[in-house]
Amino acid sequence: MSIPRPEHPNPQFMRKNWQNLNGLWEFEIDNSKSGIDKKLYLKDHLASRITVPFCPESELSGIGNKDFMNAVWYRKTFILDDLQLSGHIILHIGAADYETIVWINGAEVGRHIGGYTPFEFDISSYAHAGENTVTICVYDDVRAPYQPRGKQSELYYSHDCDYTRTTGIWQTVWLEFLPKNYIGGLKILPDPDNQKVTLSAYLCGSGTLFAEVTYGGKTVGEGRGDTSGGVLSLEIPLSEKHLWEPGKGGLYGILLKFGEDEVESYFGLRSLRIDGKKFLINGKSVFQRLVLDQGFYPDGVYTAPSEDALIRDIELATALGFNGARLHQKVFEPRFLYQCDRLGYIVWGEYANWGFDHSDPANLVNFLNEWKEAVDRDFNHPSIVGWCPFNETWDYRGKPQDGCILETVYRFTKLLDPTRPCIDTSGHFHVATDIFDIHDYEQDPEIFQKKLDNFPNGDERAWNPFSDRQHYAGEPMFVSEYGGMRWDKSKNSDSWGYGDAPGTEEEFISRLKGLTDAIMDNPDIFGLCYTQLYDVEQEANGLYTYRREPKFGVEGMERIGGIFGRKAGIE
Repeated sequence: MSIPRPEHPNPQFMRKNWQNLNGLWEFEIDNSKSGIDKKLYLKDHLASRITVPFCPESELSGIGNKDFMNAVWYRKTFILDDLQLSGHIILHIGAADYETIVWINGAEVGRHIGGYTPFEFDISSYAHAGENTVTICVYDDVRAPYQPRGKQSELYYSHDCDYTRTTGIWQTVWLEFLPKNYIGGLKILPDPDNQKVTLSAYLCGSGTLFAEVTYGGKTVGEGRGDTSGGVLSLEIPLSEKHLWEPGKGGLYGILLKFGEDEVESYFGLRSLRIDGKKFLINGKSVFQRLVLDQGFYPDGVYTAPSEDALIRDIELATALGFNGARLHQKVFEPRFLYQCDRLGYIVWGEYANWGFDHSDPANLVNFLNEWKEAVDRDFNHPSIVGWCPFNETWDYRGKPQDGCILETVYRFTKLLDPTRPCIDTSGHFHVATDIFDIHDYEQDPEIFQKKLDNFPNGDERAWNPFSDRQHYAGEPMFVSEYGGMRWDKSKNSDSWGYGDAPGTEEEFISRLKGLTDAIMDNPDIFGLCYTQLYDVEQEANGLYTYRREPKFGVEGMERIGGIFGRKAGIE
């Protein structure tokens, strides 16, 4: 069979010498969580088959089990030769939800906690020439208070704005073959004002690092440095200046050489800055016309069926006048972020915090570790213009949030990345934040207009829906959720949206225009995020259906594009 999702999973750190392990694996559900006692990692076969990287809840996996699965097991064989064994063999797993244990040829090689971030193990000392076996066990419990679940339903059925769960592996699994001395990581710091870039590489072993920077296939900068290992930084002047811009993109290529090791990467030359209430990209006030993207697919759940599907979601959004998205309650895969980088599509990096008990500081252990992995993984993406670790920190089972948790995560984020703004918790309840954003699903445009007319100099209680629990301190303002109008052409009585659904297409578009104009006409608001791009299961408030079909005719979709695409007051 052909390999599903065959493309390299991480375009920002690519080697030519790699092997995709996606495809058919042996598989077994272990609801009793007794697989280790039964020594399934030593078994010659598991009970059934699954197609990786699709989760067992999905159609594309070949399993389609929508029930809770407390543990799942995977097994696959692969062949290695003596040349591949001469250096380091790294096993990569893009993401597996939630706690993962890996064995090679019956020996445990490592564990990872977290459902949204990549991890890797050096399996060189466990592998041999010829046939090898990798066995993987993943535990998952979306109802545990220490485990963030995002929009995965904690009930048997999907409900409200929670959807089908994802258990186990849901991103690409692959092998990478490295020489003895190799490049272990790369942090990129572009500097458009001084027309240069700083590359900080983590190097394993001694030698000379050589870096070539290109644009459009032409060399525009070079650097080299000697090292005995550890971090080496190269400051490289650029002979040509090409800014990365929203709606345009514009990427420089990077080739790193360190002994026998070669890595390809890229970056965008762009800057971010807050100026009063304006959000500046390359010194220019850019109104953020964002749309909420949940990252769900009818056939793959958390996993897009193809790279074309990732590109298509961006194209659907830009066709309606949006210049970016909130990547909502999920850490999206690097291949999607690469397409955002390439196309100049601005996004906010978020985390899937729902289900996490933010009233208990003891739960921070797992949260901080995985959030660090997410920020580190995505630091180099020019499309990411800000971080948002929490969303709507409602009381957890009757207990209010611990404000120290939010402040700790905010300050931790700023330590990891001082180059981007951070929203502590989107919508409510803010504690320490660079951006003040609100969620407001008011459906009457006149009432909505009157609320926002009070920002920033009127009565804060008029526009701040939770002024008793959060207070505005002059930060830039962002209406990061609004709209959410139900429009279900199938007339499914079980579907839902926010407020009363419009009765006609004309009423829908008129309401959409009134709500959006109220935001865009305010010269003190720098962005909006409309809920949402496409329906997800029972939630029918998208501008497209779950299968990405337009909900309105050509004229209607063009009118919607005109509503979002026009110039905003702050610009």
